[in-house]
Amino acid sequence: MDPVPDLVTMHLWTVPDRRVPIALLRMAGDRGLLGRTAGLRFAKLLGTGDGRTFTVRDADRNRWGLLATWDHAVDATAFETGRVARGWGRIADERLRVDLRPLTSRGRWSGREPFGTPEPDRAYDGPVAALTRARIRARRMGTFWRAVPPVSADLHAVAGLRLALGVGEAPVGLQGTFSLWDSPAAVTAFAYQRPAHVAAVRRTAEVGWYSEELFARFAVLAVEGTVGGRTP
Repeated sequence: MDPVPDLVTMHLWTVPDRRVPIALLRMAGDRGLLGRTAGLRFAKLLGTGDGRTFTVRDADRNRWGLLATWDHAVDATAFETGRVARGWGRIADERLRVDLRPLTSRGRWSGREPFGTPEPDRAYDGPVAALTRARIRARRMGTFWRAVPPVSADLHAVAGLRLALGVGEAPVGLQGTFSLWDSPAAVTAFAYQRPAHVAAVRRTAEVGWYSEELFARFAVLAVEGTVGGRTP
């Protein structure tokens, strides 16, 4: 089991159309650099999309992300002046960094438990982030895709939501969401009280869509930069 990281960061970079080819090269080439980054415990380079269907047509070729867990917060600070962050900074015309502390985590990602098993912090009542990630079984993709649109449409109508993105390591089959919320109560209300999401959770158990899944929540410690022209 992985220990609880000192800090988790989500980075989003938005690049103009003319620099999309460079972004694709960075997605392929930065893995080796990340593997040699001091204090970096777990990292996933991510494509993004609007998450409305979790198919290829959702993909946003202009926005790319990195989820990272760190041994120490100073390692995350040093990363900002390293080759990976500087490389993205040269091609991006917008960036967002969100600093996070794990509150809960259940499941695995690439066989790992990257956020460990955090001690419950029931006193926390500030902004939260929610992360879901799943490896979808190939034979279940059709039913999964049909189930997504009602949940996505309902999500974007919920009070307390600040940002919602589809994220994934590949356009198909490795899917997830990253969202920012006003409070734990707001994300809990969506997860357990909205009929579309409750039905999807029930079907997950019935149908067996995933061969691997992870659900995590985080306290939002800091938000720096913008996405879509605003700070969420």
